[in-house]
Amino acid sequence: MIPYKPYLNELSKQLRQNSTLSEVILWNELKIKQLLGLDFDRQKPLDNYIVDFYCKELLLGIEIDGDSHDYTYELDVARQQALENLGVSFLRFDDKEVKQNLGNVLRQIEAWVLEHR
Repeated sequence: MIPYKPYLNELSKQLRQNSTLSEVILWNELKIKQLLGLDFDRQKPLDNYIVDFYCKELLLGIEIDGDSHDYTYELDVARQQALENLGVSFLRFDDKEVKQNLGNVLRQIEAWVLEHR
């Protein structure tokens, strides 16, 4: 288990209540262990950060990069590196890719899982 700052609980809840369309689309495929029986959380606090989707069993974070990430690239890289130092692996997808080619996104996640499980 990766500890996190307690104040992130409220922010995480707010993010879940205000999800982007691409987050909702991907969540509908990941929730209730639909993808290879894996348990994913959304807007999961880890350390000092919140990850869009997280599978504790695999220490896998999944991030969807949309317009809001255009101006935070350096912060995203630093955040990802900090979490990778704690053992978390990442898959990143573009917002448009999730909306326009969900099948490919799911295939990429499944391929990563099958390779690293």
